[in-house]
Amino acid sequence: MGIASNATSAGSAREPSRSLQPVEIVLALVIVAAVVWFVTVPLRRTSSEAEAAAAGTEDPAVAELEARKEAKYREIRDAELDREQGKLSQEDWTRQDAELRRDAVKILKELDEAKADAGRGVPAER
Repeated sequence: MGIASNATSAGSAREPSRSLQPVEIVLALVIVAAVVWFVTVPLRRTSSEAEAAAAGTEDPAVAELEARKEAKYREIRDAELDREQGKLSQEDWTRQDAELRRDAVKILKELDEAKADAGRGVPAER
């Protein structure tokens, strides 16, 4: 009888199947609603909001000059690395570095002018 009573008590120790609590359901619904709201923000945008967002986009001329600036900086770093690795003599590096920095200054001046023009609403010249 001792063995049978142990088996019955072990079976009754199992937890009954768990059902969702009302708090869990509400929390899940709130999370789903937040995700839906976030995903549909662009679809719910009014025409005036869309125009305001489009007006805040970067001027293509400024973007092009920013890209040229970054490319020139990369060229300067590459030239310095080539000099450090012995691929360029000091004389060649001095000449190349001066030329690259002169070009970079020119790009920076153009970039400043383009940003000033964009700030005033003047269309960029190409």
